[in-house]
Amino acid sequence: MFEELDPQYAAAMADRADRLMAQHQIPRTPANFTVWFSYSRGDLPELRRVIDILIAGKKRFDAVTCGELFSKYVASALPGATAKEIPEQLKAAMAEATRYVEQAIVENRTQIQAMGDVAEKAEGGIDPITLVRSLMNELNKAATRAIELERSLNETSHELDSIRESLSRAEQRANTDTLTGLPNRRAVEEFLRTAQIAAMETGEPLGLLMMDVDHFKKFNDNYGHGVGDQVLRLLANVLRERLRENDLPGRYGGEELIAVLPSTNLAVCEYVAERIRRSISECKITRRSTGEILPEITISIGVAQFRLGESAAHLTERCDAALYLAKRTGRNRVVTETRLEEPCVA
Repeated sequence: MFEELDPQYAAAMADRADRLMAQHQIPRTPANFTVWFSYSRGDLPELRRVIDILIAGKKRFDAVTCGELFSKYVASALPGATAKEIPEQLKAAMAEATRYVEQAIVENRTQIQAMGDVAEKAEGGIDPITLVRSLMNELNKAATRAIELERSLNETSHELDSIRESLSRAEQRANTDTLTGLPNRRAVEEFLRTAQIAAMETGEPLGLLMMDVDHFKKFNDNYGHGVGDQVLRLLANVLRERLRENDLPGRYGGEELIAVLPSTNLAVCEYVAERIRRSISECKITRRSTGEILPEITISIGVAQFRLGESAAHLTERCDAALYLAKRTGRNRVVTETRLEEPCVA
């Protein structure tokens, strides 16, 4: 993407990008131009595929959509992005492995030269016993160097395995909510973007649930934050039980949880949400310190379905609006986005 381009070719691609931006009424910002220059060249197939889908669906390239195209498909390919993320420990291990290999190359050249010297001596009629001793000596040196190189590379390999495991654990911690054990907002948003692309490519529906514990503040005020935490963990467990393996539940923030349901239409999402709501209302929580059974726990749930080409922000805003309507109209209920379109709802 960033190699030196032929000036005439670069000018032609720039002109094409400019025309496409004008055609779709896209502001000529540096970020937007980079996206459409890359689209014109076709050097990022996934970016090209997504834009083609958006164009086919006659979707607007608003500021949010343009920003997501740049951050997801272009910014990650910019020079230096990867290098900045490589831990110093990993770079040190790579440098050490390189040093071992370079040293082995030098020593092998020396070994080849020494073996050549032995061959010359053989042609010169040197005593056979001396020749055999020289040959065995060089072979022993080669075997010793090979063993040392193998040991050094094994040590580096173990170190790299340790780094990989550490990075994997760090990534998991960065994507997991510590209280509930569910994916956090960052992980949910990444999963949702991937699910949107899949939905646009396959034409399959994509559903979203947003839920909130009713009167959660009262639980915290009356029984303490420990009980509030217990309520959230209960809701997390119900989500794990009621959702499929390819669905993703997560904690979106505070007492608000979210679930992304790929290949699921609005009607099925509403059914799943209702099952979750009923399951929560049937649960009983006992206060550990006193044995007291707490009042009924209820939740409100908003449901929305992805619309071709819209941004993740638009989808979550619509789902959140449905959740707000559920709370405003009595709580302990499921409300879909279709209610937002009713004239009586202001």
